[in-house]
Amino acid sequence: MSLLLLPSKLQDIQKALQALDWHAQGEEVAQELQSRLVIVGPVNSGKSTLFNYLHSRKLSAVSAVPGTTKGVVEHPLGPFLLVDTPGFGEVWGVDRANTAQEAAQSADLVLLLLDAAAGVRQSDHDLYQSLRALKVPVVVALNKTDLVKQDLPWILENAEKLLGVRPVPVVARTGGGVVDKLLPAILDAQPAVAVAMAHALPGVRQQLVHKIILRTAWLNAMIGLQPFPGLDVPFLLTSQTRMVLRIAAAYGQPMSVSHARELLTTMAGSLLSRYLAGQLAKFIPGPGWIVSAAMAAISTWGIGQAAHRYFQAGATLKGPDLRALYERMRKMAPRRLFKRRGRKGSTDSTDLTDTP
Repeated sequence: MSLLLLPSKLQDIQKALQALDWHAQGEEVAQELQSRLVIVGPVNSGKSTLFNYLHSRKLSAVSAVPGTTKGVVEHPLGPFLLVDTPGFGEVWGVDRANTAQEAAQSADLVLLLLDAAAGVRQSDHDLYQSLRALKVPVVVALNKTDLVKQDLPWILENAEKLLGVRPVPVVARTGGGVVDKLLPAILDAQPAVAVAMAHALPGVRQQLVHKIILRTAWLNAMIGLQPFPGLDVPFLLTSQTRMVLRIAAAYGQPMSVSHARELLTTMAGSLLSRYLAGQLAKFIPGPGWIVSAAMAAISTWGIGQAAHRYFQAGATLKGPDLRALYERMRKMAPRRLFKRRGRKGSTDSTDLTDTP
């Protein structure tokens, strides 16, 4: 494999950045901002409580009386719609269940919220199967777990046997488990929802942006693992560009293509040596491929964290400050990526919070 395949000049990286279809990637991220999440579940499982918690204010009626929600409640958070639905299994008939299922059909992701205090029943299994038949990603959460603390392990085990999937335990009333368990599960099931949620929910934006960065870093590690020098560079650049645009969108700048280009081009000088080292490592079969993958993940994590702080600061950082910020973030990457991931496989958002 000739070394001529490798980017050998700063201009090569800059030309590659210019050659990317920035408009198409910007449109793709703009579409992600339209993502729709629908909450469904049996009567009185706490759907409205969770809906209100995510919004940080009361928007949907909450009551201990079964069937308080009598129709689909939609409240826009920018372009993102979070949908609260009536409960399934109400004594008034099936009309509300049909309404809820119709709402779920138009979702990008469905959150099925069950009641831990009531236990997981055959009707919950049937509901879960009907939602899966819609060919939409479904995340199952078990609410009110604070009411069944002693029995929770048994309830979760029983739910997993009945449903075939282990529910995420939460307490919607207080927000317990929502940020550290439920949001990561949602993003694992439907990554496109991350941008919309980060844009719409400032209270959890930092955790969601960290999740976007982490996912991209490990994706690029897989890309960097391929053995042929030079072939992965366009894919790495495309993935990193999309990550930067997603972070921009999370901070309310969904079409800031010029900002993303400026950020990546400014860091191109620092990135050049990383790309070259990663590509040269590929000439050593086995260990060299692993080194290349690690360097791809580290560079991506550094870019993502620099972009995070860039847009956090209102996209006002320039030239030397940006390059210095990237170098500082890149040096932090091995400890943040490998040590954290190695600790019982943990990759949750609380592990990723850092202070520059």
